Amino acid sequence: MSLRLGDIAPDFTQHSTEGDISFHAWAAGHWVVLYSHPRDFTPVCTTELGYTAKLKQAFADRGVKVIAVSVDDLDSHQRWVGDIAETQGQAVNFPILADADRKVATLYDMIHPNANDTLTVRSVFIIDPKHKIRTTFTYPASTGRNFDEILRVIDSLQLTDSHGVATPVNWKDGDDVIIPAALQDPEVLKAKFPKGYRELKSYLRYTPQPNR
Repeated sequence: MSLRLGDIAPDFTQHSTEGDISFHAWAAGHWVVLYSHPRDFTPVCTTELGYTAKLKQAFADRGVKVIAVSVDDLDSHQRWVGDIAETQGQAVNFPILADADRKVATLYDMIHPNANDTLTVRSVFIIDPKHKIRTTFTYPASTGRNFDEILRVIDSLQLTDSHGVATPVNWKDGDDVIIPAALQDPEVLKAKFPKGYRELKSYLRYTPQPNR
């Protein structure tokens, strides 16, 4: 099954390093980052899991829960988390799904035969509190994921959802944002954007970030 933006993230129940997890119930109104690893004891993923654990407060501040998945079993995961703590200086503080039966990998289309027909590709799904898939990334095995970018995308999604704006190229939290082109009524613009805006074109208008 190929998942697209706006689709409901498939529900599942699976074993994890923090007990059995029923995904939708576990998410419980939070944003979620679900990301996959080809298998345990892979070097790039070891660095990623350690770094994710260091970002626990950054994710919590945004109302985000993180969950990882790897196709190895729970015993293997438990050995791996020991290595992660040793080499990365940080204990894993979020669940890793033990997906030995490939249930989650299949639901989320993480097996790409042209890449490897037995290992998951390195996918990232950002899922909103209504269980909708809002962003996806897929990385090759050799390239570590950029978690600063994942946090930046979450900031953008939450801001644009709450304030009806868009974010421009290379936007970071605190930068000016873009007014959607469909908004043209001067009175509506004045009420919605009291800080004012600068217009480069009728369809390209910048305004200070509304929640700053």
